[in-house]
Amino acid sequence: MLPDPALLTAAAAFLGLVVGSFINVVIHRLPKMMERGWLKECAELRGEPAPPPSEILTLAKPRSHCPHCGHAITALENIPVFSYLILRGRCSGCGARISLRYPLVEALSGLLCGYAAWRFGATWAGVGALLFIWGMIALAFIDFDTQLLPDSITLPLLWAGLLLNLGGTYADLKSAVIGAVAGYLSLWAVYWVFKLATGKEGMGYGDFKLLAAIGAWLGWQMLPLTILASSMVGAVVGITLIIAIKHGRNVPIPFGPYLAAAGIIALFWGKPLTQHYLGLF
Repeated sequence: MLPDPALLTAAAAFLGLVVGSFINVVIHRLPKMMERGWLKECAELRGEPAPPPSEILTLAKPRSHCPHCGHAITALENIPVFSYLILRGRCSGCGARISLRYPLVEALSGLLCGYAAWRFGATWAGVGALLFIWGMIALAFIDFDTQLLPDSITLPLLWAGLLLNLGGTYADLKSAVIGAVAGYLSLWAVYWVFKLATGKEGMGYGDFKLLAAIGAWLGWQMLPLTILASSMVGAVVGITLIIAIKHGRNVPIPFGPYLAAAGIIALFWGKPLTQHYLGLF
């Protein structure tokens, strides 16, 4: 017996809120963990002792706390979205303002997961959509903060997409494999054309891997839409930043958030948008 659609949607939205809270931890800690790893590797290459860490840092430890006063976040203060509203966006220990980023990530995860459950139901496509959404949200915000797209997220996403498409969940396996290859090579080619023409690097290798992962999930047919949508959004945001807040033209703008957003659009509405576009001709 299939679960009631309304109940399934509510359950997925609740799960999305909870996982969104963990995604906040990933966004904050994973880049720092990566930096520590790089420093350790550099020290080893120089034959020097690794720099001692100030504290153990993993995705599980230490316990979440206020960065201003060190107040440990209690279970009641860690309820997704609602705790932020109850606390009025301030730490209960010192009154420091809590970033709006935290409830935003949680709410975004909850809304998208609820919609995915309503759209795909209790199917492998529905389960895969949740994983895809969580990966895209984490990558988008990490790239926005640090201009990094960690291999520890992009590469598992790529392989997971290919595995899901063994059964044709979103695309047939041939389309998925071609999508992974074409996704990587298309941005790789743009990177080298831009570098040869200007002597500058226009994007990072993480962008190649992210588009490869999107291609592995959705098939090569969704790549034109993903590239077009991400480029349009990126251009609009970039021009707005330059005009509105005098964002320097030479200051890099991460492309990952726009790729991630376009990937989610393609996941939900890619086929009808592509068919509508082709129908114009």
